[in-house]
Amino acid sequence: MPAVTADTLTLPRLPRLPETETDWRPVTRIVTGQRHLEGEGFQVRRPFPGVDLELADPFVLLDHMGAVEYGPGEAKGTPWHPHRGFETVTYILDGAFRHQDTTGGGGLISDGATQWMTAGAGIQHIEQPPPELVATGGLFHGVQLWVNLPRARKWTPPRYQDIEARDVKLLATDDGASLVRIIAGSLAGHEGPGITYTPITYLHATVAPGARLTLPWPRDFNALVYVLSGRGVAGAEERPLGEGQLAVFGEGAAIRVRAADTQPSAAQAGWEVLVLGGLPIREPIARYGPFVMNTRAEIIQAFEDFQAGRMGTIPAERVPHQTAADDPVG
Repeated sequence: MPAVTADTLTLPRLPRLPETETDWRPVTRIVTGQRHLEGEGFQVRRPFPGVDLELADPFVLLDHMGAVEYGPGEAKGTPWHPHRGFETVTYILDGAFRHQDTTGGGGLISDGATQWMTAGAGIQHIEQPPPELVATGGLFHGVQLWVNLPRARKWTPPRYQDIEARDVKLLATDDGASLVRIIAGSLAGHEGPGITYTPITYLHATVAPGARLTLPWPRDFNALVYVLSGRGVAGAEERPLGEGQLAVFGEGAAIRVRAADTQPSAAQAGWEVLVLGGLPIREPIARYGPFVMNTRAEIIQAFEDFQAGRMGTIPAERVPHQTAADDPVG
């Protein structure tokens, strides 16, 4: 798995959490992602929506793409399509995806890179595998997360952040056995590169076989753990948790999971998990297709605005690669 790797013995370490004195969050639900076809016909596993959206708030959707070994001509993407009212976060572990949008943002994301697109008031974008992946085939594995925007931010101007693999903050667990990558938010005083309107924390961890991952977690955030590959257990209850499954945690001050002692051949490096949580927005959600708003009237307006050409003009040619540093935000 080419997602960012490092010698964990050289990295800053997370604090050791006391076993008996820590207020561990219990696991309240295990959800198995359902399979769907998206875009031009590629398959995803989707743990939510499906789980009650109140439990996922401020997240709206999680699509797990792959891992899949494409043959020549099999790789697929999406056509141009609009969004309004939320942010899309696309994280590529293996292979590559090319993004382009009507703000001029875009470029190739691959092997541990993330593209963060704030749709805000309205945008169109396209996501396609690069021609060489289509021509020759190869391994592809990625995740797309939708992060809701609060009512006050739904009309913010669109923006694009390019988070290269080298930008991700790397940490080791307290025993040095496992690697944690912070894509966005804060963990034990360490900050990830993603700039967010909605307060969230988004991590990718590789947990060594048999090792525990214990993380301090804000009490006012929700807490979710999704398995990309491998198997383990979640919570003090040690609920089994395998590939394509999501653990939803209850209230508390810390998260605890443990990798199984032996892992499938596809997870030889360890148990691969996403850990995510955020401050719930607790506003009404009206979602239809590519739009996430607060009311049905706003959804109707979004369709009308798209049909009237008020969500950007599709460019004739791809634009140069941008980085987050090229587009500073407050």
